[in-house]
Amino acid sequence: MIGLMDFILPQASTSATQVDFLIELIFVIVGVWFILAEGVLFYLIFRFRKKEGVKAQYITGEKHEENKWVHIPHNLILVFDVIIIIFAIKIWYGVKQHLPAPDETIRVIGQQWAWTFVHPGKDKILGTDDDVAKVDELRLKVGTTYHFQLTSKDVLHSFSIPAFRLKQDAIPGRIITGWFKPTKTGEYDFQCAEICGIGHGIMQAKVFVENEADHNKWLEGQKEHIVLPDFFPAAPMNPTIAAAPN
Repeated sequence: MIGLMDFILPQASTSATQVDFLIELIFVIVGVWFILAEGVLFYLIFRFRKKEGVKAQYITGEKHEENKWVHIPHNLILVFDVIIIIFAIKIWYGVKQHLPAPDETIRVIGQQWAWTFVHPGKDKILGTDDDVAKVDELRLKVGTTYHFQLTSKDVLHSFSIPAFRLKQDAIPGRIITGWFKPTKTGEYDFQCAEICGIGHGIMQAKVFVENEADHNKWLEGQKEHIVLPDFFPAAPMNPTIAAAPN
């Protein structure tokens, strides 16, 4: 389904549609109240404009017919606030706290000022000799549920793919596991969203979401053997840590 936000930034993951729904819900609710409030404001300006022979009145707001302009909208807004909170918690849980079973797991390592992505090889298992490491290049297969194991070598970084509506801080000494599922092929920006030093502005990468045939062709052409960093165990990990809140 195409939403308002999709015209501004493509929706390229399952999370993107959920996050955009919440943004659009807030936009509609706030927009309606903004139009109503401005309409009432201009009505009152016109209704109580200066007139010859009519003295100005001092209104204390103590009468019910005077303060209803505050109480009624306030009570209605509280109802809409509850609706927004309910949807926000539901979407937050699905994106950040729930880990569906993965089809593949990748590793994401931030450092000043580059990203290293470790892809599983043909055996689809991380921590084996056919793993493929790429700097500033993440290759994904459309329709595949990925777990990512995220960490940093040095300082705080932030793993952000705007088209996925995904952002997660990378913390030195911690391996944070989250997930995403690409839904649209294409090339997308990957950036660090946490100021991490003088090279922060150039700490960018590319995400390539491919169909199965193109992804397998790319994988066939990779012959890289990598040495795992010390903070990752040699054996495949069983991801149990949900992505922490930003």
